[in-house]
Amino acid sequence: MSTRTVEDVQQGVRDWWRTSIIDMAPGEIRYRGYPIEQLIGRVSFAQMIWLMTRGELPTEGQGRLLDAALMSAVDHGPQAPSIGIARMAATCGVGLNNAMASAVNVLGDVHGGAGEQAVDMYMNIAARIDRGEDEAAAVRAGLDDAIALHGKFVSGFGHRFHPIDPRAPRLLELVDEAAAAGHVAGRFAKIARGVEAELASRKGGKRIPMNIDGATAVIYAELGFPAPLARGLFCLSRSVGILAHAWEQTQQGGRNKGPIPREYIWRYDGPAQREVPDGE
Repeated sequence: MSTRTVEDVQQGVRDWWRTSIIDMAPGEIRYRGYPIEQLIGRVSFAQMIWLMTRGELPTEGQGRLLDAALMSAVDHGPQAPSIGIARMAATCGVGLNNAMASAVNVLGDVHGGAGEQAVDMYMNIAARIDRGEDEAAAVRAGLDDAIALHGKFVSGFGHRFHPIDPRAPRLLELVDEAAAAGHVAGRFAKIARGVEAELASRKGGKRIPMNIDGATAVIYAELGFPAPLARGLFCLSRSVGILAHAWEQTQQGGRNKGPIPREYIWRYDGPAQREVPDGE
């Protein structure tokens, strides 16, 4: 027979989930110890993301830099699979939450994972430098590691649409300003530029410029976010564009819109028409 007391059962229920994120009681809500009524109106959404994922509030300068990274990647048009999926889902009669979930679910290693992979590469290079490797040698080795792991397309560099991604230079400018003000060290901006230079050297001087993923990865690394969180942050960022497109498509109407207009048919490359053989 169990000898557990009512108090034991209650404690077991409380311990079923343990979290240092939120504390609640009737009429009270605290995030990481801060009362919600004190946070409202004083802490931005970006600062709140930092608090929830990191446990402490960022400085004002850190919060501004995180905000810039988050807002810079919100959308890249319906040609981006996540956005196209959101719009298609909206024409299937589902709600906004379903359209958003469908879109976020495709933010994987190829579409959505480049920022995480770039942070990994930058941190690998930084660790090599910390172990005493020459900076240029560390960049070469870190780049080789990334290519061996993910293939010849280096995460964070080059863009299939933009010869120069207009978002990246502005983000790096903000990192430089933050470094000059002492908000970040500027170390990962230097490493990323070193990767860009090494890629150009390997391509005979042809520049493969940093893209949005490489630039936001610089910011996330400078701010001390672990690489896996970089993907989560990108999902938060892109969710804004996903919501906007799903809502717009809902207002525009349309039913069961696929990836191409119905009057266009995909290319078929299977066998020519043939007869089903007679049975024996």
